[in-house]
Amino acid sequence: MIKVLVVDDSALMRRRIAELLGAAGFAVETAPNGEEALARLPVFDPDVVTLDVTMPGMDGLTCLGRIMVEHPKPVVMVSSLTAAGASATLEALRLGAVEAVQKPSASSIGAIGETLVDTVRAAAGSRPRRARGLRERLRLARARIAGEDFAASGSPPAASPAGGSAAPPVAPLAAVPSETDEPGIVVVGVSTGGPSTLEDILPLLPADFPWAVVVAQHMPVAFTATLARRLDEISAVRIVEATLPTAVEPGTVYIARGGADVELVRRGGRLVVTPVPPAPDALWHPNANRLMRSALRQLPASRLIGVLLTGMGNDGAETMAELHRQGGRTIAESEESAVVFGMPQALIQLGGAGVVLPSERIAGHMNRMVAAAAKRAG
Repeated sequence: MIKVLVVDDSALMRRRIAELLGAAGFAVETAPNGEEALARLPVFDPDVVTLDVTMPGMDGLTCLGRIMVEHPKPVVMVSSLTAAGASATLEALRLGAVEAVQKPSASSIGAIGETLVDTVRAAAGSRPRRARGLRERLRLARARIAGEDFAASGSPPAASPAGGSAAPPVAPLAAVPSETDEPGIVVVGVSTGGPSTLEDILPLLPADFPWAVVVAQHMPVAFTATLARRLDEISAVRIVEATLPTAVEPGTVYIARGGADVELVRRGGRLVVTPVPPAPDALWHPNANRLMRSALRQLPASRLIGVLLTGMGNDGAETMAELHRQGGRTIAESEESAVVFGMPQALIQLGGAGVVLPSERIAGHMNRMVAAAAKRAG
């Protein structure tokens, strides 16, 4: 039986969340603040902690930091959809929290109940990632939320030393069609554990990366603008949230707006990334399958790279496997670095993963793939 510790300063919210999780078959205990949660951890030994972002006394970030240092556990942040709540929640995901869910009102908890139960269940089988340099990142997190200038506080992180065997050799892609000089596209699908995983990849891309990157990160609408801004601060490539139809440019990463989907279309002969209403038949948004399917309609497989990262479920696996069958390049994140191995595992099981790599080696492989394409085209 999965054991869950619910941490929230609201007695009503603790009771409602505990009832919801209990009805789903979880063993639940509660704590009204961070101090009591830390005291309960070694006694109850939960499989998952749900943690309120904003609490009096010990705030959610401080409590999370203590959990990750003293008793590492999968943590699901429960956040209000405000600007301050989104900022703190994104910091929590960077610091090692597995996932974030919207904090319900007393009247709306039933509406998000299934999402909360599914998230907790997935978190129980996840691999929590303790952030590198956690104490320093906690200090910077508080400074950023307080409004200090984080962009000037340091340079993009250096690549981690590669472990294990060397990456397999990269065969050149087919020649770029001579009639077009538009960039190729890297399509990235990612879900649970995504913000910290994207930090392992995007800051390692050079400023002159010759293709565009479009990211479908499963996330509510309140969080993606903050995510794009934070990633842009630590990356050489330009990173923006895709809120309006925008012509794609090389060296730019487009983060799909949360709560909706995004597609690649043609307008005036130009390749455009455009937000679209969420597909009613899809479980996850922004939807990676829908994005990849639109990319296959607009570009030959030789001009596409599909990257499937950590996340529960199988979003993106079907269409990236199709890309692989058509001769395109695909990368699946390996189990050793994935917080939740579901999405990349689904791609591997479909036979659609051209290469399987830990997150810290994916940017380098993307660089080699695109460089090989440019050399062949030249």
